[in-house]
Amino acid sequence: MDFPRLQFAVLAVLVLIAQLVWLDLERVSSWGSIAAALLCLGYQLWWVLPYTPLWRREVRNATNSQRDRQLSIMTANVLTPNRNSEALLALVKEYQPDVLVTLESDHWWQQQLDVLEDSMPFTIKCPLDNLYGMHVYSRLPLEDAQTTFLVESDVPSMHALLRLPCGDKVRVHFLHPAPPSPTENPESAERDAELVMVARSIEHCDQPVILTGDLNDVAWSSTTRLFRKISGMLDPRIGRGMFNTFHADYPFCRWPLDHLFHSSHFTIETIERMPAIGSDHFPLFTRLVYAPVKAALQDGVEADEEDRHRAKAIMEEQNVRASDVPEPGR
Repeated sequence: MDFPRLQFAVLAVLVLIAQLVWLDLERVSSWGSIAAALLCLGYQLWWVLPYTPLWRREVRNATNSQRDRQLSIMTANVLTPNRNSEALLALVKEYQPDVLVTLESDHWWQQQLDVLEDSMPFTIKCPLDNLYGMHVYSRLPLEDAQTTFLVESDVPSMHALLRLPCGDKVRVHFLHPAPPSPTENPESAERDAELVMVARSIEHCDQPVILTGDLNDVAWSSTTRLFRKISGMLDPRIGRGMFNTFHADYPFCRWPLDHLFHSSHFTIETIERMPAIGSDHFPLFTRLVYAPVKAALQDGVEADEEDRHRAKAIMEEQNVRASDVPEPGR
């Protein structure tokens, strides 16, 4: 029930309006009912308000426009049966990202996307027909690239070291863990374990790090919050907006499932949800600026002992270790 918190908040507002209009406000029971609705509204807003402009921004706006320190990433869950590759390719041509990450891309999608190799020659490819294929196309060099299956044998993740034009190297992780659903995993244990084990592998890393992908989890969930606490990664959406990327066809049922997190080495120039491409997800475009001097000025949420015990229990349940996660450049 982490997903529909925004919808619950809207429903609580409607209930409050109805109560104020139709209840007898001279009765104590009416005010008890109103207080209950207010508590529900307050609880839901506690989770979602950080992802609105009403909150203090976690990541600072970029002030350095040097091109050799910029890094733009487009993350797109293309939806395997979708055959509108022209829409995605048009966005790539318009936005000119340094890195394109596709999720759910199979052999057909690889054939369509390979036209990008003239301008984006550095690639990682894992075409699959099970909705978990992944591809990376990059203008910037990718070193020590690896494709691994961290928790489930048919769900890949990709890891590499990306070299910026200025010469500095960035550790990048691309994930698409399986969602909790009746047709796949009845619970979120596998997804949670993948997020936590990657977080633990990043926890003490002093390299600049970026993680992006369709995490099949909302930005404000307890699991994503645990990931941020353990890893120390920052969320550029906080204080800016939700950037709901799923579901593209149902405006009232949209959630931020496609994410980009980064270490404090970066500031942000832009983040935006892109136009529809025929998928059930909208692509996400982010342009970061490598500014390590700003690192001391940016703080995320911190883990306490209870968080660490929870993370350990999640990993033990799935019998996975942080050491199973590749650490490119080490």
